[in-house]
Amino acid sequence: MTSGAPSGLLPRDSDHPPRRLPIGAEPGQDGTSFRVWAPSRERVAVTLMNGGTHPLAREASGHFSGFVRGIRPGARYGFSFPGECEIAPDPASRWQPDGPEGWSVVVDPAFAWTDDAWPGLQLEGQVLCEIHVGTLTPEGTWRAAAERLRDFRDVGITALEIMPVADHPGRFGWGYDGVALFAPNHNYGTPEDFRRFVDEAHRQGVGVVLDVVYNHFGPEGGSHHRFARTWWNREIDSEWGAALNFDRPGSEGVREFVLANVRCLIGEYHLDGLRIDATQAFHDGSGEHILSLVSRACRDAAGGRRVLVLGENEPQQASLMRPPAENGSGFDALWNDDFHHSALVAATGRREAYFTDHQGTPQELVSAAKYGYLFQGQRYSWQDKGRGSPAFDIPRRRFIDYLENHDQLANQGRGHRLHQMTSPGRFRALTALQLLLPGTPLLFQGAHFCSSKPFLYFADFGGELGERIRSGRLDFVRQFASLAAPDSEGTLPDPAAPETFESCKLDWSESERNSSAVALHRDLISLRRSDPVLTAPGTRLDGAVVDKQAFVLRFFGATGEDRLLVVNLGSQVNRDSIAEPLVAPPAGSRWQIVWSSEDPRYGGAGTPPVESDRGWRMPAEAAILMGPAHVES
Repeated sequence: MTSGAPSGLLPRDSDHPPRRLPIGAEPGQDGTSFRVWAPSRERVAVTLMNGGTHPLAREASGHFSGFVRGIRPGARYGFSFPGECEIAPDPASRWQPDGPEGWSVVVDPAFAWTDDAWPGLQLEGQVLCEIHVGTLTPEGTWRAAAERLRDFRDVGITALEIMPVADHPGRFGWGYDGVALFAPNHNYGTPEDFRRFVDEAHRQGVGVVLDVVYNHFGPEGGSHHRFARTWWNREIDSEWGAALNFDRPGSEGVREFVLANVRCLIGEYHLDGLRIDATQAFHDGSGEHILSLVSRACRDAAGGRRVLVLGENEPQQASLMRPPAENGSGFDALWNDDFHHSALVAATGRREAYFTDHQGTPQELVSAAKYGYLFQGQRYSWQDKGRGSPAFDIPRRRFIDYLENHDQLANQGRGHRLHQMTSPGRFRALTALQLLLPGTPLLFQGAHFCSSKPFLYFADFGGELGERIRSGRLDFVRQFASLAAPDSEGTLPDPAAPETFESCKLDWSESERNSSAVALHRDLISLRRSDPVLTAPGTRLDGAVVDKQAFVLRFFGATGEDRLLVVNLGSQVNRDSIAEPLVAPPAGSRWQIVWSSEDPRYGGAGTPPVESDRGWRMPAEAAILMGPAHVES
């Protein structure tokens, strides 16, 4: 900037602290530094809500920057352009108290953190739970969510995976339509409230991972197009709209924006990692893929803390979990739809739409237990093409297993929970399978107390956009023949109706009324964490089908202290003998029950011995973990 800059604006080479991030508003001791990427503009100025406009200096990179004296945290600002009356919010705004189309606010990232001793998260040993801040409590705020942290901790959940909180228009939504990626959703509270939630979670020993959307922006409320015309790759149209431009001309600022957001979330909010949504929708043919850069930026921003980089990948590309040196992206783990699909079919018998390729058989569940993904390159009839890639070398813990998540609940049309769609016995047995497998388990909010509340698709968009979203949602669920049936017409909840959103809010008093479900989850997680065989990193797993709807999984301990998980999803099995070596107990011992889903504490009927001198008796719809008991010779 020249010496002729307006009063209050300092040249960029003045003696002020260097910027932490390349974009956004950063307050200093005597003012605030502003920087925005706007290559489509010749002139840009900072305009303050309480009066005053300060032109910024244009850089060769297409950025505009400057330092404005006297601007403190809390000041409301926007960017203005010569000849235009409308003020544009900062694309990298740290807070939008009136929504993404309102004034931006200068936010001081300083916070009185008390988590200096918090080491962060490593994948080993984690039990995750996905939550939506707006429906977790009746209040739907960070402060109210903090009051429930003890409930998660006490049941054994080690980390929360929070659905996206990037600000978007409207009073409610899932968060995947965010447009202000640096600004936490104004409906949930302030950035300070968000930091306080994370700090309290760490104080209670619970990690916080945030779901982020970097492949597209929401359809309404964004200001990015007013600064640059190269944000989108118009040649690619994802199912959510135009894809972000990561490798075409003008993509430099897009890549910078995403990586700066990673550094902001990890550095300014002390998050323990990110879950990257829809990684298959990232199109990048440049030298280094943006997903690899995101993974690296996440770890760099954490400093000495351990963080997790998780991902959703519908086509099941295992390479994301391999290191960059092996042409991977360095992710720690990926969501595992295959486990969910087979488990749901086993629970309900329902094989519509994308469940078509799953039978829910014991062999599928054995293979999912051993290998994670069931489709590793073979044909997938629902898509009429191959799905997945070889993943035999990927440790099983790097597959995230779930019986419920936000998508799968809402895709049922009416948001029914698993325990409402199957028998109590099968629900307990499948819960045991999920929580005792070596994969990383992911629960959904309310699952540990069998919440009766649905989780539906909701989005507060009005007018023509709202109608398009309603129509699009109806078209999507019609892939399920039952939801497309004439008697289902008009019965699906309206995504834009406030009562749809309100109906999804948890009733935490159910955790007291459903104490048997809480005990089931708490005891299984405790067993998962404390059993010397299940927790040992070198434990080998194998499995076999032993009846029409029954199978066993053998966990081979290092010293012969094996475990045998017997799962029967059908009627009672009585066998004089079983011609399968995996059911044979270790030498000099007999199997005894360690844990049973039929324990009356969980609502079961009790469990007689499974193995006796007269053969095997496997209770109906049950899961039983057994260990060896020494037999005197």
